[in-house]
Amino acid sequence: MSELFARIKDDVKTAMKARDTERLSTLRMLQSTIKNQEIELKRPLTDDEITDVLATEIKKRRQSAEVYESGGRPELAEKEIQEIEYLQEYLPAQLSDDEAGAIVADAIAEVGAESRKDMGKVMGVVIPKLKGVYDTSKVKDLVLARLG
Repeated sequence: MSELFARIKDDVKTAMKARDTERLSTLRMLQSTIKNQEIELKRPLTDDEITDVLATEIKKRRQSAEVYESGGRPELAEKEIQEIEYLQEYLPAQLSDDEAGAIVADAIAEVGAESRKDMGKVMGVVIPKLKGVYDTSKVKDLVLARLG
């Protein structure tokens, strides 16, 4: 069992004892999602794979929160935002925009990109480096800003 999954299991027990129902339901959902992935792959997930699952779940909740906000349901949007905060506790420390920009600049120099046509090459180098430590939905904008 990975260290991250063991930490999640311990936090489920802590949330149960503290009667923190919101955190508990979020962590149980996360546990279930991880278990389903393990069943699908027929092996335990590594910490990196669990981080990918976390990133996916956070992205889903961000999208849901936006839909709820635009639909006039701020109470449901707030619930999604709270779940994002619970899930982000398990991600590695996030990079700032400046730090991510520096990685993008290094990647542009590494592949010798000169225009927007080279964006795919840059993204291929940058995404693996930023996965899990930076919101990858913002990477495209960073790359375009540097290239163009």
